[in-house]
Amino acid sequence: MFPESLRNAIDVASNAVWGPWTLALLLGTGVFLTVRLRFVQVLRFREALRAMVPSQAGGEGALTPFQAFMTALGASIGTGNIAGVATAIVSGGPGALFWIWVYGFFATAIKFCEAVLGIRYRRVEGDRLSAGPMHYLKDGLGAPRLAWVYALVAGVAALTTTPFTQPNSIAVVMESQFALPPLASGVGIAVLTWLVVIGGVKSVGRAAERLAPLKVGLYLVGGLVVILTHVENLPSVLALVVREAFSMEAAGGGALGVGMMTAMRYGIARGIYANEAGYGTAAVAYGTARTDAPVRQGLQAVMEVFIVSCVTSTLSALVILVSGVWKSGLTSTAVVAQAFNTAIPTVGGWVVAFCAFLFGYTTLIGWAYYGEQFLEYAFGPRLTVPYRWVYCGLVVFGATGKVETIWAWGDLMNGLQVFPNLVGLIGLSGVAASVLRPERPVDTPSSATTAA
Repeated sequence: MFPESLRNAIDVASNAVWGPWTLALLLGTGVFLTVRLRFVQVLRFREALRAMVPSQAGGEGALTPFQAFMTALGASIGTGNIAGVATAIVSGGPGALFWIWVYGFFATAIKFCEAVLGIRYRRVEGDRLSAGPMHYLKDGLGAPRLAWVYALVAGVAALTTTPFTQPNSIAVVMESQFALPPLASGVGIAVLTWLVVIGGVKSVGRAAERLAPLKVGLYLVGGLVVILTHVENLPSVLALVVREAFSMEAAGGGALGVGMMTAMRYGIARGIYANEAGYGTAAVAYGTARTDAPVRQGLQAVMEVFIVSCVTSTLSALVILVSGVWKSGLTSTAVVAQAFNTAIPTVGGWVVAFCAFLFGYTTLIGWAYYGEQFLEYAFGPRLTVPYRWVYCGLVVFGATGKVETIWAWGDLMNGLQVFPNLVGLIGLSGVAASVLRPERPVDTPSSATTAA
């Protein structure tokens, strides 16, 4: 799909974007927001659990609060939770899981902030709703040029990463389990994506509401069976994860610190790819909710990250490690399918194939809406319909690409959209913190839910 020279250039650029300074910036922002929001992910965790229960909608918006939550959850729990975590373990070693946990803890504060600001600065004009970091960068931070740059980069990222990474991971497991040609997978996924995406945000919300709980439940049951089958290996695997997270040598020897930095690089890069905290997409998803209670949506965002980082991503990593298949030479969804097959021969691979399809499909339809919002902001609504067709068409090409290059490109583009978003989150952290103050009722309507 890509010439060799281009693949090498993508790898170099991806590694540069995800260098030590980027990792430090992400973790630093997470720590800063955790302190600024007074450890909201810990002190308000019980309330966050209750926030997942469907509630009555009130206020302006396109989706019910539960549909907005399911859209965000459906979009973040994609094949990144299977293929992305798998490539993190294969490429970065067992220690990558530890850094997925670390970033996941602090990422909850990042996503809380994104969700709250997404509602606070969204724009509702008649039947049209627009939400996302570009609005809080422009209207909150007073940086219209930075807002446009974010919208452009994020729009290109949505258009050229998700239609590649998600169908690619689905095609890999379909080929390994059913010998289905990647091109056939790509065409089928493209058609199914088009059927939902062409209907707009309400169609996306209805699909996510139905599919997101199903895919999480099925994957959880299958993964627990694998772990219980190899439960005798679990203590040594957990010890290995912690030990390798701080290893001063790469596997097989190497320079001091290389092992630790490799584990951090893949753990945090794949961790953010799995939970999406830092991308700014939560501001789009939660900003669509018919609600005037930003704290409730923010707490749902906390649970979203918890489910992704501490449940589905952890499950993927542990089944690979306890079964020992992480050294098999396989990668992406194929190695997870092999892990499931060690506990549930043949059927285990089918379960992973089905889950990979559900994970990738819901992410595809969720990110289609994200990209639509970004590019509409940058270039106007005239691009909406052409964008939807191009987005679905690229799915076919993504299914036939080289796995490593596909994920390197995804890391590169998603990494670039992180920087302007973090500027907005840090600059407006006081606004997010203000909604948590005891003297302000949780359900106080936000005056910024309508256009100024």
